Amino acid sequence: MPRKPRIEIAGFYHIINRGVEQRVVFKANEDYNFFLEQLAILAKSFHITIHNYCLMNNHYHLLIETRGENLSKFMRQLNGIYAIYFNKKYKRSGHLWQGRFKSWYIIDEAYLYTLILYIEQNPLKAKIVKDITDYPYSSCHYFLEENIPAFLKDSWIATNYKDDKNAIKEFLNSIVDTSVLQELKTASSLVEAPNIDKKPNVEKLRKILLNTKNIKERNELIVKCYNEGYSQHMMAKILNISQSAIYGVIKRNKK
Repeated sequence: MPRKPRIEIAGFYHIINRGVEQRVVFKANEDYNFFLEQLAILAKSFHITIHNYCLMNNHYHLLIETRGENLSKFMRQLNGIYAIYFNKKYKRSGHLWQGRFKSWYIIDEAYLYTLILYIEQNPLKAKIVKDITDYPYSSCHYFLEENIPAFLKDSWIATNYKDDKNAIKEFLNSIVDTSVLQELKTASSLVEAPNIDKKPNVEKLRKILLNTKNIKERNELIVKCYNEGYSQHMMAKILNISQSAIYGVIKRNKK
């Protein structure tokens, strides 16, 4: 029976691909670097924006944005070129990847924020590093450097945070919203991210933030709720303001 064609529309996609039988697909530094070089070249050719990525030794995560119906062609080229390189280098034959890549279309901003954090925090969850900026094969550390590579300049983080490195670091180390992650886990069989102890009480937060007398009191409560573990995104959604505005309040009022 022929495989069903993918339904492709322009927008954000979370991509996962694993080595066949979960085997290692990145064995040396040059393997990671070759894959990233091809990712950058092909993204430019296919007019695709790379927002975030993380390469682990036996799988990878990408958060990309397409402008047309070309996701399958882009991924076929990327996986194919790398498979040829890997098989030739390590003198092997046969399939390198575990079937077709998996992809999920992202239509909700909460999902988008959660995915960015989930992808970048992968090495932390795997206990490979203690600080996510120390992992060399994810996009995280680039956002905190002076010169962001060309293929990441249109990414969500670079576009929204510009050169505010403190805000970027704060965001990348945010605690993931448990409620959103659970929906993602159900939809895409993701492994739960670290640093999640309990499900945040959204209704309780809503009552706290929406019953304030003035802006000063509201801002004080924003900082208090953030310190208690509520995410910037959740507060921004309840108050109907931008996440960058929430970050500004926290930054100005932290003691």
